[in-house]
Formats: sequence, structure tokens, C-alpha cells
Amino acid sequence: MTKPLSSHRKAESSLDLPASPARAGESKQSWVYRQIQERILQGALAAGTRLPSTRSLAQRWSVSRSTVEAAYDQLRSEGYTTGTVGSGTYVSAVIPDRFFRRGLPGQSHGVAGVPGAGAGRGKPAPLPASIPSDAPPAANGHRVPQPLFAARSADASIFPMAAWRRGLLASAKAVTPEQLAYEAPQGWRPLREQVARYLGAARGISCDADQVVILTGIRDGLDLSARVLLEPQDQVLVEDPGYLTALPLFSQFTSRVVPIAIDEHGFSVDRARRQRNVKLVHVTPAHQSPVGVTMPVSRRLDLLAWAAQENCWIIEDDYDSEFNYDAAPLAALKSLDTADRVIHLGSFNKTMFNALRIGYAVLPKRWVAAFTRARLTTGRSNGMIEQIALARFLEDGSFARHIRKARAVYAQKRDLVMQVLALAVGRDNLHVGGEHAGFHLVWWLPPDINLAAVQARIQDQGLSMQFIAQFCRRVALPPGVVIGYSGLRPAEIERQGTLLRGLL
Repeated sequence: MTKPLSSHRKAESSLDLPASPARAGESKQSWVYRQIQERILQGALAAGTRLPSTRSLAQRWSVSRSTVEAAYDQLRSEGYTTGTVGSGTYVSAVIPDRFFRRGLPGQSHGVAGVPGAGAGRGKPAPLPASIPSDAPPAANGHRVPQPLFAARSADASIFPMAAWRRGLLASAKAVTPEQLAYEAPQGWRPLREQVARYLGAARGISCDADQVVILTGIRDGLDLSARVLLEPQDQVLVEDPGYLTALPLFSQFTSRVVPIAIDEHGFSVDRARRQRNVKLVHVTPAHQSPVGVTMPVSRRLDLLAWAAQENCWIIEDDYDSEFNYDAAPLAALKSLDTADRVIHLGSFNKTMFNALRIGYAVLPKRWVAAFTRARLTTGRSNGMIEQIALARFLEDGSFARHIRKARAVYAQKRDLVMQVLALAVGRDNLHVGGEHAGFHLVWWLPPDINLAAVQARIQDQGLSMQFIAQFCRRVALPPGVVIGYSGLRPAEIERQGTLLRGLL
């Protein structure tokens, strides 16, 4: 008779159970992760069971030790296991999934909370077994859907944090009491000088520090633009589909926010000409959000000429222009702005890390004072130490080196995403847009895919994806999915790709 485990002795698994073969396109790390995760969820590895060392498991399963270590790290981060290097890795007492509510693929839905209750011999579910849900439960008790390919932000793990810490420390030591006490709503001048120098070299914008205002990010710039420029009777034009935050933000200041359908070149000036009394236009010319097309120079010149004729202002949202993978990017719309009608917005949150909360605006000269007063009135400002550190980061070339490294990393992630999508639908059926730049691309679904069925299965599995339709106001586009990849690790791209193949 087997003795029960005592609290001082943990069961150790040999993991000599036969390993199932890898699935098509599955990485070795994902394969190791799935073997262990499935056995935990099936109960074959009970709570408190000690897993083999990474060295011994690597030998048994003929994979590298680093592959096993990465899989163990993922299991630990998702709550399936506990323990640290040197003390052993154990199956957690509390499994993080609400997995048993549905049962494993191939099992019929039994009694909630009882694994396998009423299990039948029906066909296995086409979705992969490994669908961990690490999202926190919402206030109403329902789990927040786990997003697939929604990471459209900077990957903070590739940022040179050690160098940044040194810069912050040096800035904290060098900052004076006078600088700490001084409120500079336009931003610290040495930083504004570095921003102007950078934009001249990288985006072709000829400006000086007096035209630059330091912000907390692009949304800050949109809000200030609306506060300064708009009256309740004014009309604002936004792209359709477009940046989701733009319309509700502008709607706080005027009810006349009009979506303008884009075409193959982005914002349609011809459609804009049909509107009257336009005061402000919001565009994303470098990498249209979300479709990803780049506005050609001819369209940019047409837009500028129309804005001058209509006496309206243009917000150029330059949210991810630093990342072009196949060719040099076009110079900014602001670089062509001879009539000084463009408000150029950019953000270091997109290029460095999101929590930095430093962006900038390059303003028409007539609006600098008004924007500065609005910053002062709203009480918005940036930390002086961070501004000093960022100015040095720009001046000594650290920022340029980081951009070059990040561009290469994101290009590799883009290529990996293209590979996993090709595995999902076949290379001949793969149609994407906007893949040449930025943090995301659009995958236009094959015509033979039942969109409603896919959406239902996504929801049924506790997942979520961003469909193009979510970004549309009036226009109807063919079914497509916004695929964000910049914030995902390669292993996570492959894992989410496996989930996506199952959904299809």
C-alpha cells in the first residue's frame, strides 16, 4: 500500500511517461512546456510533485538545458509551478486555470469543477490543449479574456536599463535645488534642444527648441491640441478606421467629430474636401493606425495644400515611425510644412519603455505660448531628473544605438509572425498589410474562413483578438485582424501562433 506523502517529503516525478510528438510548427520550448502543463492539468502531476532538474530532463527528452529552463520559467511565471533555482521546482497546490470547467480536449463537458466527469468518446476539440489563461479575474467574477497578438508597445526587456539607471543616478546627483523648484511647462530646454536636433536628423523636421513642448505622450498632445484649438462648433476629421482614442478624446470638446474613410494611400483628402468648417485633422501618415499604409508624398502635399486653403490645422501622429524594416522611412509630414500648419506629435514611450511617460510636440510658432499656458493650467509636467537623463541619453548617442538594436529585434519578430501566420493558413493564402514598419501588421483573413465561427471560438476559449472592425466607425472593410508583435518574446509569438492555428 502506498504511503501518503508527508508535509516534509515531496513526490518526485520521473516524467518517464511517453512524450507526445511535437505539433507542426511547435518550438522545442513550447513542446516541453505543453508536456508538463498538460500533465499538471490532467492530474498526472499532482500538487507538491517535484519536477526533475533541468539538466536531467534535458537529457531524457533530448533537448538543450536552456530550452527546459525557459519552459520552467514560463510555467513558474504562469503559476503552474513554484520554487527557485537550487531548491527544486514543484507543482503548485493551486492550479491557475479555470481549465477543469471545460475539461480537456476530447472530453465531454462534465460536472463543473470535476475533471473528466462524464467524459465521453467524442471527437477531440480542434483547439490545442495548451491554452493557459493568466489574465486576472474581473470584478464581476468573469476572467478577462487573454489577448492574442495585442502587444503593440515597446519591448522593455531589450532596453539598456543599466545605462539608464546610471544616467538617472548621474542626473539626480547633478540636479540643483533651483532646477527642482522651477516649473517648466514647456519642458527643460536642454531636452527640447536635443529633441529638435534628433528630429532634424531622423525625421527631416527643421525646428528649434522654442517650437518643442515636452509632453507625457501622444494622448497628452491630442488633448492639449483639442483644448487650445477647438470650440464647440468646430469640426474635427479623424481617420476611419483609426486610432481608437482620438474620437472620444476630441468629442470632449466638440460634438462634430467626423470619421473620414481612408483609401489605399491613407487619409482621403478628396473626402475631406466635402466637409465644411473643418478646424482640425488627425492623421497617422507614417504607418496608418491600424491598417498600416504609408501616405505617399503626393498625398501629403495635397493634404497640406488643402489645410492651408481651409485654414485648418493638422495633427501628425508619428507614433512608431522610427521602426521601418525594409527601407528608410519617408520624412515626416511636418518636414514639408512650409505654411506652419502641422502639429507633430511623437513619444519616447514607444521607442524606450511605456512607463517613461515622456513625449513631445513640434508646434506651429503661433501656438507655442497657448500650449504652454494650457500645460501650466492643467498642471501637467515631467520629472526634472528624467528629463535631464533623457537629454544626456540623446546627446551621447545611447538613444540612437538603442533604436538600431530595437529595429533589428522588431524586424526579427515581424519575420517570425509572418512565419506563424503562414503556418496557420498557408503561404499562398497569406495576405498582410503594414508589415514594412511599426509595431503591428494587419492580417486580411482568407475568404474561406468563417469569421463569425472564428470569433465565437475565440470568445468560447476565453481569448480575444483585435479585429479591424473594432477600429471602424462608418466604413466597412474586409475581415482582418490587427497583429501586434513588438511587445512579445519570440517564444510567446510561437505559443500564440499555436493557439491561432487551433482556432482556425
